[in-house]
Amino acid sequence: MPARRRVDLALGRAALEVCRGAGSDLSTTPRAVVATAVRYTLEEFAAQHPGRSVELRVPPHGAVQCLEGPTHKRGTPPNVFETDAATWLALATGGATWSEAVGSGALRASGLRADLSDLLPVAGM
Repeated sequence: MPARRRVDLALGRAALEVCRGAGSDLSTTPRAVVATAVRYTLEEFAAQHPGRSVELRVPPHGAVQCLEGPTHKRGTPPNVFETDAATWLALATGGATWSEAVGSGALRASGLRADLSDLLPVAGM
């Protein structure tokens, strides 16, 4: 069963365009716009890669579970990807590579399945 969408597609696309215009400095972008763009791209990623074996976190804006494989029910999942909003949006849209994000220390990934480099950028972004 696909995840239920919470972000309106048109609003999500519009928020993403505003964030793209801001580049890597989202400090002047309204927090609600950044949150909408992050949630929209997380939902898109989860829709394209359904499952529950990896948890993708972009605190404080959102988190999704994705990718087929062993699932977890409680506690911290064994495969976790976590980063900030600017890094996630850059990865999701092709503005940064996995190795750049890992090298800068902005991305933390743990577990055998948490390397999402082959799945980014998010298709259609």
